[in-house]
Amino acid sequence: MRKTPVNPVFTAIDKDNLALAEGLAANIAPHTGGIKLGKEFFTSFGPQGVLDVVGNDIPLFLDLKFHDIPNTVAGAVRSAANIIKPNMLTIHASGGPAMIRAAGDASAEFGDNRPWILAVTVLTSMDDEDLTAIGIRDGASDQVLRLATLAQKNGADGVICSPLEIAAIRAECGPDFKLVVPCTRPQGSDHGDQKRVKTPREALDDGADYLVIGRPITGADNPAEAVRHIVKDLS
Repeated sequence: MRKTPVNPVFTAIDKDNLALAEGLAANIAPHTGGIKLGKEFFTSFGPQGVLDVVGNDIPLFLDLKFHDIPNTVAGAVRSAANIIKPNMLTIHASGGPAMIRAAGDASAEFGDNRPWILAVTVLTSMDDEDLTAIGIRDGASDQVLRLATLAQKNGADGVICSPLEIAAIRAECGPDFKLVVPCTRPQGSDHGDQKRVKTPREALDDGADYLVIGRPITGADNPAEAVRHIVKDLS
């Protein structure tokens, strides 16, 4: 059965040191809702490394952003669901309707243990100028809403979006469509390479289901205390 997060905060641990990642996960596990592991970690340590970090009890967001022909993406979803058993995993909405449907159909084969399929809309490091550079003339907010609607119509459970698009997607796609939101930064935190940012409290108030927070937690002197502080503020 799907592991139930105890709170809406998923901590992003994309380290290239397995022992460090394992220690960090163990330290924050009692306080965070789950762990997010992505391409940097997965490329270094593969499925077994993921299992070593999350064990049997920590909810997992596997963020590999699958984007390929439908058959290949379906196979990747099956492999992830069978071996790693994440709560949720990502595909790119820009892969198109057939690819989104293939991912959803593959996930559905796992019944109650199925991972949510979350479609990435526009990367949170991108803004309107970046989209213009790749030939998309509409602004980020319009493109995100277009891709979110496409994802919902083709069976995705939800999307990854920045905090700035939460309210519009919630209004368009309804209360049951899952919104998982990176690019939240506690007040006073460095924004790093993220361009479309709000605080965790603002994102939840706007309608986010889950928040992905990395460096403000993993870069803190006391990561467990940093998580506790964020969760307390949200509650």
